[in-house]
Formats: sequence, structure tokens, C-alpha cells
Amino acid sequence: MHRPLNIALVSASDLDGEHLQSVHVRDLARSLVRPLHGDGEPNHVTVYARRQDKDAKNRVRLGPGAALVHLDAGPARPLTEDETLAYLRDFADGLRRRWSGAGRPDIVHAHGWIGGLAACAVARELDIPFAHSYHGVAAAERRTGRAVHPHRDRLEKAIGRDAAVVLAGHAEEANAIVRMGVPRPAVTVVPYAVDGEQFAQTGPAMPHGDRPRLVMVCDDLEAGDVPTALRALVHVPDAELAVAGGPAREELENDPVVHRLKLMAKELHVADRVIFLGRLPRKSLPRLLRTARLALCLEPVQPSPAVPLEAMACGVPVVATTAGGNADEVLDKITGLHVPAGRPVQIGRAVRHLLSEETTRHGYSIAAADRARSRYSWERIAAETLRAYHKVLPVPEVPAPRDEEADRLEEPAAAAEREPALAR
Repeated sequence: MHRPLNIALVSASDLDGEHLQSVHVRDLARSLVRPLHGDGEPNHVTVYARRQDKDAKNRVRLGPGAALVHLDAGPARPLTEDETLAYLRDFADGLRRRWSGAGRPDIVHAHGWIGGLAACAVARELDIPFAHSYHGVAAAERRTGRAVHPHRDRLEKAIGRDAAVVLAGHAEEANAIVRMGVPRPAVTVVPYAVDGEQFAQTGPAMPHGDRPRLVMVCDDLEAGDVPTALRALVHVPDAELAVAGGPAREELENDPVVHRLKLMAKELHVADRVIFLGRLPRKSLPRLLRTARLALCLEPVQPSPAVPLEAMACGVPVVATTAGGNADEVLDKITGLHVPAGRPVQIGRAVRHLLSEETTRHGYSIAAADRARSRYSWERIAAETLRAYHKVLPVPEVPAPRDEEADRLEEPAAAAEREPALAR
């Protein structure tokens, strides 16, 4: 039976927000408390993050056995990557103080490359097993057109080589990490999970009209390839497209990207069938997804691994490119369809055909919800994460069992040796 673990999760990101890494780390902390075996004692999980709000409490309870600790490292506000790196020593010093005494963890699991730099250095110094999750590597970020820190590739490589185990979110990321120089045996694929209680088939839904609705959810409207979705909509004349993401709803009118997309929709004569919802709070996403006949995940590079899972958990088949986690999560012609990136005519025809096949789409819906519940539940993903930890933890020393037969043979001999002494 495995003993309970003291687990430290580390991130330099804002863990009070709603972006993917923030939500993932908080939910992971709550889920890791459950022991690997049902009859074991619960684990203890502490999340360490840089304070980004001066009013944030030093310690926040996340759930039974899980807490978030804010460490002071630089000004208590969001910082750029360069600014955060300037205060990385302070962040590492805070971790060292926490881990040098009674709070020493059994394993450290860092999230993101900046948090990984600090956690890796301190874990190595204190001889604590170290695990790492990148949540996207520099090479993939660069392909999306985002600016990447000039030293990030080199530092990510160093973190991966120092880690006892690297947890990749999907097969494509695992391959990228190996190409970076991390030994393949050290890389384990542990997918993202979905909250099956929040994202479920039953529950309230947003008001909507009679048209079959296609839904896109993306942080960045351009990286999410909304233009391809608009062009594909031309070939699905009866459907409407609801797009969640980008700026907040009250800022939509002044956003240049939204303005360009609306002009494109007018030129394509689909403007009356496109709804821009802006950035929605996370609690509203299930209500939106339950209005969808299909979800579209068309990013050509590094798509969000959460969106297909959340749609599937709500019983919505997903039409997705095979980039990133899409290829692992969406099973072609079982829980949705794989489509080529940037090919609006093919995508539009595939969507139109699937909308017309009610029986097929209903079967995909059932399979999607079942796959989300069974393969991507937090209970299963937490168990896979714990198994990855146990592979690199030192094996506890167990006293050798006594040989009862040998004991019985030794007893007469010992008695015989004592007899002369007793006689004297």
C-alpha cells in the first residue's frame, strides 16, 4: 500500500484566474488529494504561486487537504515574462524556505517554464524528486505567431533534462519535448481532464433560435481561425455560428479583430447568421455548449485541449483539426470528425452532411459524452498523475521478513550454547 504523499505544485502564473493553466492546476490539486488506492490515507497538496494581488490571502483553502500559498516575489500585480524572471530568485527563495523544514514535500510538480525554473533549482538543491508540465513549448507557441522569450527554448530544454519525469498533455506535445532533447523514457502522456459535474449534458441552456447552431470557443479569435469558420458557414446555409472569445462583450464594438471578422461575414453574406458573444465567464460555457449541434475546433496550431473535452462532456460532437490534443481527444467518425486545417469548403461540406444525418450525429453525441466521462474524468487523470509520481519516488525501505522456520532451528542451538554457562 502506498503511503500518503506531501505534494507541491508550483506555478508562476496567476492561479486566481480562468485561463487553462490556472483552472487545471487548481482542479489537479483538489483531485490529487484522493489516494491512489481507495483504502489509503489522503494525500496533502499545496500549490505555490507568485502573489499577483496585494489583497490575496497568504493561504487559500482549495478543498479538503489542498491549499494555495501565495509567495511574495516582486510587486503584487501581473507581470510580463521578463519582469517575472527578474524576481525569480525571490520566488525560489520563498520555495526554499517552505521546503527546508517540516514542509518538505515528497515530490515537486511545476507547471509552466518560468515556475519550472525556480522549482527545478530548489528541488535539485534539496534532493526532492521533480516533475514538470510545460503546458505548451516554445516551438509550438512560435508557430502560432506569438512572441516567444529569446531564451525560452534553451531553458525549457534544461528543465526537461533535469526533471525525473515530464508530463505531456498529448502525444504531439510529447513528441515535441523529445525533439527538444528530453529522453523519451522520461516523458509520460497524462491528458487534461474535464469537470464532469460542471460540463454535463443536462442543465440550463442559453436561449437560442430554431437554426442549428455551431459553436466556437477560443481565447484568441484569430489564432482560433474564426475566418475559416466564416467561410465554411457559406456551405452550411441553414446553420448559425456562435463565437465565444476575444474581448469582453462590452468591448466588442471597439475591437479591431472583431470589426474585421464582421466585415468578412458581411462580404460572405453570412452576417445575419453569426453571433459574437465576447469572452464568457467559465460558468457560462456549459449553458452555451448545450445549445450547439456541433462544436468547431479549427485551430491549425496548438488548440486549447480543454474545449473539445468540455463540448464532448456536454454531449456535443466536435469537428476538429488534428492539431495538438484534438487528434487524441476527438475520435474520427466516433465522437466527431477530423477535418483539414484551413480548408473551409471541405469543412463546410462535412458539417452540412453531419447536420443532415440525425441518427449519426446522435450516436456521436452519446459516444462523445461517454468518452469525456470515462477517459478524461478528474478521478482517472489524477490517478495517472500519481502513478507517474510513484515511478520516480524513492522506494521506501521495508524490513526483511523474518524466516519463521530458521527461527525454530536457531532456538535449540541457542539453548545448547547457554547450558554450559548456566551449569557453571
